[in-house]
Amino acid sequence: MNPDLQKLHPYPFEKLRQLFEGLSPPAGIDPIRLSIGEPRHATPALVSEALANNLSGLAVYPTTLGSETLRESIAAWLMRRFGLRAVNPGTQVIPVNGSREALFAFAQCVVDRSRPNPLIVSPNPFYQIYEGAAYLAGGRPLFLNNLSDSGFGSDFGAISEELWKDVQLVYVCSPGNPTGKVLGLEEWRHLFELSDRHAFVIAADECYSEIYFDDAHPPLGALEACKRLGRDDYRNVVMFSSLSKRSNVPGMRSGFVAGDATILQRFLLYRTYHGCAMSPSVQAASIAAWNDEAHVAENRRLYREKFRLVTPMLSPHLGVELPDAGFYLWARTPIADTDFARRLQGEYNVTVLPGTYLGREEGGINPGAGFVRIALVAETSECLEAARRIQDFCQKL
Repeated sequence: MNPDLQKLHPYPFEKLRQLFEGLSPPAGIDPIRLSIGEPRHATPALVSEALANNLSGLAVYPTTLGSETLRESIAAWLMRRFGLRAVNPGTQVIPVNGSREALFAFAQCVVDRSRPNPLIVSPNPFYQIYEGAAYLAGGRPLFLNNLSDSGFGSDFGAISEELWKDVQLVYVCSPGNPTGKVLGLEEWRHLFELSDRHAFVIAADECYSEIYFDDAHPPLGALEACKRLGRDDYRNVVMFSSLSKRSNVPGMRSGFVAGDATILQRFLLYRTYHGCAMSPSVQAASIAAWNDEAHVAENRRLYREKFRLVTPMLSPHLGVELPDAGFYLWARTPIADTDFARRLQGEYNVTVLPGTYLGREEGGINPGAGFVRIALVAETSECLEAARRIQDFCQKL
C-alpha cells in the first residue's frame, strides 16, 4: 500500500461522528444539520430539464476535454463574470467532475517528486482536500495561518524566502472556506510576484465566488486579478469553479478549471489517463446552468435573507460578522469548540462543525480552535429555528 496514506487524517465528518457517539438528543426536537456545506435550495428547473432531455448521452463515451459547446459557454461566462478580454475555450478551459476531484488531481499532475522537499502551501483552516492532495502527490503541506487578528487574511510574507524555494504549488481559497475571506488585488499581486520568482503554480479554489452580498462588488477572481495586473496569459495560475454552490446541483458533480494554457495542456494529458470525463448528459445540463444568471441571482437573494436574519441573532453570543462571501458563519465559541458542538447536538439537536477539525497546528496554534463553522444552507425557517436554539444554548452557558 502507498505509505503516504498513513499521513491522512480522518475526514472532519468522521471526526464529528465519533464526537457525537453516545448522544441522544431530546425527543420531539427535529434535527437541524448546519455542519456540511451542501446546498439545499431547489435545483433550477432549466438544469433538471436539460439533464432529462439529454439522457441519450448516457449511450456514448464522453471525451476528456468535453464538448466545444460546453467549453464555449464556460469561456463566455468567465468573460462576462470577470471582465476578461479573452478566454480560449480550446486551450484554457477543461470541464471537470466537480472542483473537489480536480483540486485533488491537480497536485498529482503538478508536483515534481524528483525535487527534494516539495512543499504545497495551504490556508489554515482549510478544505481538507488540499492536505490529502499534498501528501499523496509526495509533497508536504505548509500551512499559512488565517487569523482573526488580521481579518483572516493570507500573509504570504510570513513564509521565508528559504521555504518559498521549495514550494511547488499554492492552494488559495477565495472566498475562503470556512472564513469567507476574499483575497484583494494587492494580495494577488504579492502572490504573483512570488510565483514569478520561485516558479510555483497557483491553484485558486473559487467554488463560493457566486454567493456574495453586494452586487456592486462581486468577489475578485484569480484570472480577473491577472487581467488587472497585465498577466493576460494567466501564467502559473489555474482557477477552479463549480456549479454545486452556484446552481444548487452538488450531486451533478460539474465544474471546470481555467487559466494557463501550458499547465492545462499537461493536466489534460494526465486526465486522459485519470478516467474522469464528464457525462454528455451532465454537460448539457451544465451548459444550461452556465448560460443563465437569473437563478444565480435568486440563489444569492435567498442566502442574503438568511444572513440578514441570523447574523444579528448570533452576533452577541458568538461574535459573528457578515463574511465577505460564501454561506458560512465562522463563529467564536465561549467554550472549547468540540465541547460546544457536542453539547449543542446533545441538548438542542443542531449540528455544527468544530473549527479544530478544519485546521492543523502551525506555529504552536490551531487557528480553527475556538470556532465552529455554521453552514446556512437549510431553508430560512430552519436556519432561524437553529439560531433560536443556539441563542438559548449560549444563554445557558
